[in-house]
Amino acid sequence: MKPLFLAMLMPALLALPQAAAARPDAPAIQAAAAPHDGRHDFDWEMGTWDTRLKRLREPLSGKTEWIEYAGTSVVKPVMDGRANLVELEVRGSADRIAGVSLRLYQPASGQWTLHFANLANGLMTEPMHGAFQDGRGSFYGQDTVNGRAVLVRFLIMPAGAGQWRFEQAYSADGGQRWETNWIAIDTRRKD
Repeated sequence: MKPLFLAMLMPALLALPQAAAARPDAPAIQAAAAPHDGRHDFDWEMGTWDTRLKRLREPLSGKTEWIEYAGTSVVKPVMDGRANLVELEVRGSADRIAGVSLRLYQPASGQWTLHFANLANGLMTEPMHGAFQDGRGSFYGQDTVNGRAVLVRFLIMPAGAGQWRFEQAYSADGGQRWETNWIAIDTRRKD
């Protein structure tokens, strides 16, 4: 793990044993909890979706101009469901976004890694790590915006019948404040 990401997680990791010890009803010796079997966390998403997306034109600049896009997302399982591919293609008044996301399941941790490549530059982002809990996905990683190292948060949550919301945010202050810069609403296409 990268130092900044590890520094962000360290306080939470250190607090876990103290939180367990503070519970008077906790058994003296606890078996390690089995990791969540999340290999089916993305099964709901397989298929074709109509995507409405908006992105902040200049993240972390203080400016609030959003650019809107419309297009499709196609999600396919690979490797017996232990991975999946997302093909995103949207167009807006400013430009086109075409990309692919590779998601890989890690059985030892019960988490997923999310990797995104923008086809405009052919580069893959640093992976984000996380999992689903109570029907909501939370993933964290690092990126660079205009030469500045930032934390990245990617959330996936239900947005209504047959709809899901995908939201990305950056933090330049170690996770104290987050600026949302990407919101996509996917609606399942009726074939």
